[in-house]
Amino acid sequence: MANSCLQLSGFLITCIGWLGIVIAAATNDWVIMCKYGLNTCKKMDELEAKGPWADCVISTGLYHCISLTQILDLPAYIQTTRALMITGSILGLPAVGMILMSMPCISLGNEPQASKNKRTILGGVLFLIVALCGMVSTVWFPIGAHQQHGLMSFGFSLYTGWVGCIFSLLGGCILTCCSSESSSSSHSYQENNRFYYSKQGGGNPPAAASTNHAKSAHV
Repeated sequence: MANSCLQLSGFLITCIGWLGIVIAAATNDWVIMCKYGLNTCKKMDELEAKGPWADCVISTGLYHCISLTQILDLPAYIQTTRALMITGSILGLPAVGMILMSMPCISLGNEPQASKNKRTILGGVLFLIVALCGMVSTVWFPIGAHQQHGLMSFGFSLYTGWVGCIFSLLGGCILTCCSSESSSSSHSYQENNRFYYSKQGGGNPPAAASTNHAKSAHV
């Protein structure tokens, strides 16, 4: 029961984290840039937002974005962020499917519990990879933007990505650890049963031999 609750909690946490990473990958408010200082630019309506997919201009009643379509001309940190965020978003799909199929309420024929535990561990490892992709992207992108453009502040998408990475990392650790413990406990239980039955089987032949000996003595 405790392992089932941990598995359900880890699944919900990882889903929230994966959703945060997907939102961060799809939006462009990663960093807010300004040439003079954030407060001055707010008064002058000259704020600029930068993301992996577009550069945007933010002013009163206006939010205009220019897509970054020249892939070969983009800096390395933008291309790497795009690749890692897409990879993390795609890997979340099979991870969610594997963990759903390993839930205690779902049964695929006469599948043993050990197979479900292995599937849960694999899903947890995939979510750890998702968290790693998001962490590298959300750390490298603001560093590269700061080196290229100077003054800036963090945007909504970057905060969403950080929260998603933390939740994915936490949920992946919960899924991996609780499934590993349940796998080892079930394995030890099977070994104990095998030892018990081997002892019972080993004790039967002497009893049969003593019965035959009593019959021959009676005759």
